[in-house]
Amino acid sequence: MEALVKAAEWFIGLFIQGGQTFSGLVVGIIPLLIVLMTFVNALIALIGTDKIDAVGKLAAREGILYYPIRYMVLPFLAVFFLTNPMAYTMGRFLPEKYKPAFYDSAVSMVHPPLGVFPHVNPGEYFVWAGIANGITEAGYNVGDLAIRYLLVGFVVILLRGIVTERISAIMWKREEQPEASAV
Repeated sequence: MEALVKAAEWFIGLFIQGGQTFSGLVVGIIPLLIVLMTFVNALIALIGTDKIDAVGKLAAREGILYYPIRYMVLPFLAVFFLTNPMAYTMGRFLPEKYKPAFYDSAVSMVHPPLGVFPHVNPGEYFVWAGIANGITEAGYNVGDLAIRYLLVGFVVILLRGIVTERISAIMWKREEQPEASAV
């Protein structure tokens, strides 16, 4: 009988803990995310979508000088202003040959800014919050981790963009070559 009582207490304890976690979110992170999203939408309205779109057109230019714009600046701005998953639509300004690499960069950028800009991917913020909680409990500064994570993210998305652009070019060349006819 005692085992049954303990099992019932454990079972209801799960829901009590879930309710406490939910209450913490309702009074903690959810209002923060709503305010941040409102701020970003107001910022977009103030800057003007035409100016944000102009960065996309600049990134579409040929040459190695435009790699950082195409695979660092554009993905970051897309994620910052449009958030996940709308950020991927900024690729519409790029020629087809750059779209796979832009997508790869943008999809890789939805996580690194979370510690500094939680509005960029609110659905994944809980992962960051868990990491931040562990860092705090270990006695480290979460801000340092957030900045380092963001900076490493910029390097990673640039490299991913360049590599994916090269791989895409190789794949398209293979498609263009006529197949050898069997004799």
